[in-house]
Amino acid sequence: MKTKSFSEMQCSIARALEQVGSWWSLLIIRDVMMGARRFKHFEQSLGIAKNTLASRLTQLVDGGVLEKVPAADGSAFDEYALTERGRDLAPVMIALAQWGDKWAPHKKGPSTEIIDAETAEKLPRIWPRRDDGEIIPLREVRMKRARGAPRLNWLEEKEKN
Repeated sequence: MKTKSFSEMQCSIARALEQVGSWWSLLIIRDVMMGARRFKHFEQSLGIAKNTLASRLTQLVDGGVLEKVPAADGSAFDEYALTERGRDLAPVMIALAQWGDKWAPHKKGPSTEIIDAETAEKLPRIWPRRDDGEIIPLREVRMKRARGAPRLNWLEEKEKN
């Protein structure tokens, strides 16, 4: 069965999911953000089949989220590091972790803490903010169709009413 591709959709969310939408991909990115760098690290952490892991790593490298780099210890093994594109996923990963801690908690508590590396203080919840840092209530946040974006019949009907 062929899966649908979102790569040509104008929707930014759909195209982002095309790059990192697999749960394995997001868990690999999480592990890299926590310091994992080698195939064996991901395999041990995730309990993922080697062929699935190899496929996801290849997709993340091909998509520019990860890059293969020489091993820090000089060994012959490749290591994986986040690219700028991958590092830009940090707010997404932090928000997803914070959402999971609140709405899908484990009975033993969270497995990670999002902290300021310098102060070791827990980071505040990721949320839209104004330029001065003030949190914007969700009732004041809107997503709207961008100029030139495909028309959405259901949205146009809603806007008429």
